[in-house]
Order: sequence, then structure tokens, then C-alpha cells
Amino acid sequence: MTGYADLKRALGGLGLAGKPVIVHASLKKFAVIQDGPRTLIQALVASFNGVIMPTFTYKTMVTPGVGPPNNGIAYGTDKDLNKMAEPFRPDMPPDKMMGILPYHLLYEKGVTRTSHPILSFAGYRADDILRTQTLFDPLAPVGALAERDGWVILINVDHTVNTSIHYGEKLAGRKQFVRWAMTPGRIVECPGYPGDSSGFNAIEEHLLPHTRRVDLDGGAFIQAVPEKRLLEVTVELIKKNPLALLCQRTDCERCNAAKRIGQN
Repeated sequence: MTGYADLKRALGGLGLAGKPVIVHASLKKFAVIQDGPRTLIQALVASFNGVIMPTFTYKTMVTPGVGPPNNGIAYGTDKDLNKMAEPFRPDMPPDKMMGILPYHLLYEKGVTRTSHPILSFAGYRADDILRTQTLFDPLAPVGALAERDGWVILINVDHTVNTSIHYGEKLAGRKQFVRWAMTPGRIVECPGYPGDSSGFNAIEEHLLPHTRRVDLDGGAFIQAVPEKRLLEVTVELIKKNPLALLCQRTDCERCNAAKRIGQN
């Protein structure tokens, strides 16, 4: 069983006391965490000077019949999903793809959540970072974290869930997309929607010199990467090769849209 002291010791082993962090996590490699996910949240909050997590809500999204060209989407194909879409609300649970930890973070006392109807973030002691998000710049908290010497924490997960790389893509000039979301009053257009992340593990070898890692029992691990350097490496790779970090699936609409521009 993994307890608070074990997690606190492991997080302390990263040597990042006083830093703000963005966290991505899977708890599956922990056989049992004493008192559940809240124990990990408490350890994170105690170990760092500000903690944020993505709390994205894809169930708010709707797809129109027509829209901008080369937008990484097949218009008019999601009529059934559109019928099941729900308006965003501040207490809407994060999508299951986010993992269980962001769900539990939302119910911690003192946690703030942004109001983006698809790409919200939640955080503790990170209001100044969260306030940078706008409808037109949904991933701005990543940039704000980098400016504050923040770090990316990956707990039992790889870079395919690393939201920060998307912000690096934007900085490199890679195509961003438009999506639409339901709110209580109307459907809103949401620009700055990122591409696909399934090719992101190609960045790992370039980040190894900057990565800190602590291993725990049962194959569990915690990795940390400096946000600023991660963004720099992402930009460097894409500037060198416009197709870098894109996936190779022939049916990936967003990567295909980015490739069409990158090959021009």
C-alpha cells in the first residue's frame, strides 16, 4: 500500500520544492493508495507551490454541418453525439480521458476552475496562472507556468497526455483548430483547439537530459520536465521538421490537416 509519506518522499525526491506544476497522472500502477486519490492530491499540494491539472469536458462539444476548411474535422457526421452534448457548467466532471485525479481535485477546498467550455483547467494556489486563459488562448496557463519556472509532472503516464506540448506546437506556428461548445445560453466558437497527441512520445529522447525521475514500488514512477525547456524543445523540433510529433495514422484528421500545411 502506498501512503501519504511514500508519495511525499517521492515527490520531494524530484527536488522541485517551491515550483508550480501541471500534473498528468494515472493511478493504475499504484496497487492501492491509502485513503485513495485524495492522498496523492494532498501530497502534491504539500510538495509544490501551485498545482494545476487539465479538466477538459468534451461532452460539451457539437459539430456543425459546415465550417472552416482544413479544420481537422468531418462536418455533419456527429449528429447523434450532438444530441447528447451538454452545456458546460462549473461543476461538470472532467472527461474520463483526463483520469480520476482531476475529478477529485475539483472537490478540494480552495480549488479554482477556469470557465472554458471545453478546455478548462483547475488549480490550487495557482489563480494567477489560471487567469491567463481566454476563449481565444485556451492553453495560456501553460505559458504562464513556464514564465514562473514551472514543471510538468507525469505520474505513470507518457508524453501522449502531455498537454504542454500542444502549447509548444502553437508557439512553433503549427495549425490550431476551431471547435464549438454548448454553454447555458448559446453555442460558442472555440478557437485555438489543439491537434492530436498520439505522436508526442517522439519528444522523449530529446527531453531525457532535462528529465527527473523517481521510481516507486510496483513499477510506479514520477517524471518531471521543466516547462520552459519542454516548450523550447517542441518549437525546435517543429521548426527543424514541420511534421515532427505528428502521428502516422492515415485517418487522423487533425494531423492530416497539419501535414497539408507543413508540406506546402
